Amino acid sequence: MTRLDTRDPGFAAGFAALLDTARETTARVDAAVAGIIGEIRAEGDAALLRLTARFDGWQPAGAAALRVTPEEIEAALAGIAPELLAALDLAATRIEQFHRAQMPRDLELPDPAGLTLGLRWTPLDAVGLYVPGGKAAYPSSVLMNALPARVAGVGRIAMAVPAPGGQLNPLVLAAARRAGVAEVYRIGGAQAVAALAWGTATIAPVDRIVGPGNAYVAEAKRQVFGRVGIDSIAGPSEVVVIADASNDPRHVAVDLLAQAEHDEAAQAILITDSAGFADAVAAAVAAELESLPRAAIAGESWRRHGAIILVRDWEEAFGLASRLAPEHLQLMLPEPRAAMARVRHAGAAFLGRYCPEAIGDYVAGPNHVLPTGRTARFASGLSVFDFLKRTTWVEASPAGLAAIGPAAVALAEAEGLQAHGRSVALRLG
Repeated sequence: MTRLDTRDPGFAAGFAALLDTARETTARVDAAVAGIIGEIRAEGDAALLRLTARFDGWQPAGAAALRVTPEEIEAALAGIAPELLAALDLAATRIEQFHRAQMPRDLELPDPAGLTLGLRWTPLDAVGLYVPGGKAAYPSSVLMNALPARVAGVGRIAMAVPAPGGQLNPLVLAAARRAGVAEVYRIGGAQAVAALAWGTATIAPVDRIVGPGNAYVAEAKRQVFGRVGIDSIAGPSEVVVIADASNDPRHVAVDLLAQAEHDEAAQAILITDSAGFADAVAAAVAAELESLPRAAIAGESWRRHGAIILVRDWEEAFGLASRLAPEHLQLMLPEPRAAMARVRHAGAAFLGRYCPEAIGDYVAGPNHVLPTGRTARFASGLSVFDFLKRTTWVEASPAGLAAIGPAAVALAEAEGLQAHGRSVALRLG
């Protein structure tokens, strides 16, 4: 774990190194992914069956076997504890409510020149949802990706989830059912992304693909972008915790490890103004790792990418946090709202000592699909806007065209586009 102190002469160089360290996979997978996409485009279902057998370790009986049946979904629900289904429903209800409140209104604006200007929102026709299924299963990701699409009014949602050995996590299927997703395929990796983007005889193509995945999934989304829309190229998870010494060191330690346990490339950073508190948190992290089930993953993440930064004052802390532009920001300070106003860039903020980031992963309501790798400087988390598109419109009367048309003619002729100018001029009389 890296220890930095803004008072040290070498701090600037150390912090710059922290910013510049690449945590994404260094393996080049672009050529392999291009080959997989090419196979899906050329052979469709046949390639999908072959690649599923190769990468997921099971041989589907045919293309129809790739789709999860309604009976399988119902059977999965039957084996889930009622209290777990209730927790899933609570999370879904809160996520729906928050995203429904985001829905924008159409715009119609008459102007003094005699024109009417407008903007119309319409949902996408079809989206593909990728749900990771490698090191862990994430029913929460199903809710966070599918429910905004459903709230936005998307007509078709197709979900792809890898099924090692042909088996799917029952709670993932329960989440799909609660989110209203009936079209579920047990496929994963770059081949799933390619099938959703280009379509096969069994899987109709979609217009946008959302959801995180491994390096192959991320590269596949990069390569199909343009054919379809994507949400983002998701990188390893990250959190910055800004906390003073009045907090419980164990609480902060577990908050840091909650991100570190995602994978070895995740990053957890504490910023504090107290050296003693920094030491106490570091000791608490070490103690928690002794009993954490995912200690090997979390420990490797903490050793390789974790950091504790000691600052002179909170303004210094807020400036560093803005430069880090983290996916998650926890503000464990006496006046967290005022602190949030001082941090310009973060995917999502969690205010106060009773609001750990993990509450946002599941039941708070705002989306947990967030910009990573400092992209919060220019990107936002998933929302209903990712499943809507804007269409502007203009209506002009003869008087309106007479009022603004001559300026359009002048500009068109200045650009050397005579047909543009003529299309307006002919209507001016």
